[in-house]
Amino acid sequence: MATIHLNGKPVHTSGELPEKGTEAADRVLTKRDLSDVTLKDFTGKKKILNIVTSLDTGVCAASARRFNESAKSLSGTVILTISNDLHFAQDRVCSSEGIDNMITLSQLRNRDFGRSYGCEVTDWPLAGLLARAVVVLDERDRVIYTQLVGEIKWPL
Repeated sequence: MATIHLNGKPVHTSGELPEKGTEAADRVLTKRDLSDVTLKDFTGKKKILNIVTSLDTGVCAASARRFNESAKSLSGTVILTISNDLHFAQDRVCSSEGIDNMITLSQLRNRDFGRSYGCEVTDWPLAGLLARAVVVLDERDRVIYTQLVGEIKWPL
């Protein structure tokens, strides 16, 4: 379990981010069109997993905008922004922010992602949401970089 902070107070996650060099867990996530995908759907591409608490917050939307801009120059790479947000919120945020170069995914049907990647917050009041993190995978789904953001501000 990792410790992050909510407004300066410690809260915990379901584990640790995957270790560098390990194979990434292949979990089912849901796209904005409500189809389900896994990492295998992006075989042969590098993957940046931009994990956010909610796209419908200022900080997480800013993160998504930054990754969206970076996506334009990253050939052979797909950016996947992952949250618990429903497709309604993802559509609204992506439309209003001009986010169209990355794929937003949700834990809508399957909550295994946050737990297996060690980034599900386990303490109240954000229990069940995802801590902000970045996990970068190579073309073979091996972890090459991870970063867990240490502070969440409330309200989001």
